[in-house]
Amino acid sequence: MGGHSHWKGIKEKKGAADAKRGKLFAKLLRAIEVSARQGDPNPENNPTLADAIQRAKDASMPKDNIDRAIKRASGDLAGENWERVFYEGYGAGGVAMLCDALTNNRNRTSQDLRAIFRKHNGNLAEPGAVQWLFDRKGVILVDKAAASEDDVMTAALDGGADDVRSDESELEIVTDPSAFEDVKAALEKAGIPILSAEVTMVPQNTVPVDGADARAVLKLMEALEDHDDVQSVYANFDIPEAVLAEVG
Repeated sequence: MGGHSHWKGIKEKKGAADAKRGKLFAKLLRAIEVSARQGDPNPENNPTLADAIQRAKDASMPKDNIDRAIKRASGDLAGENWERVFYEGYGAGGVAMLCDALTNNRNRTSQDLRAIFRKHNGNLAEPGAVQWLFDRKGVILVDKAAASEDDVMTAALDGGADDVRSDESELEIVTDPSAFEDVKAALEKAGIPILSAEVTMVPQNTVPVDGADARAVLKLMEALEDHDDVQSVYANFDIPEAVLAEVG
């Protein structure tokens, strides 16, 4: 399993700290608003919006906040004109990074992210430089201590998963985006606790990094994820779990 998926599990556990800073709610509301504006405002007909709403509910966001974001998207309430932009770059050790941002000022966001990359021994690249290295997939993480590998494998494959991968402490279930909800439901029906679940960008290949490069990459990840405009950061690093746990 690529180290980045394990990092996402660590970030999931740290989500409460983000919520206290107020940034998580702001980012989730922005994602709901953009998803509703770009598609059907009814989540039953808009999987992207349904996913954004579920992430907001998982973060204990009040229903009224969610409803207001959808109303802003439909024009019932005043809102800002956000657009989705992917920013691409490289971290230490040649790690490819893809930033999914929602911004109302491309130039400002570009300048901010360029400065963050430089500060952490990386560089912002031209559009198209690294996005082709990633595929859109559903990824579900399960703690090995919470369920047997056979039970997870059976439930996941019955639900339509493409693959189940194993590392020292977790099982990573990979699905086509269209099968994501079915696989998640199959795991829940089997009573298998889920560490994290999201439709994300999965690297086709990973780059092993350790030592100072690994720490620089993780600091860059955190700095990018902390930016107000950045929704998610995807990377193709493979970092030892001991280093991930140390930073996480």
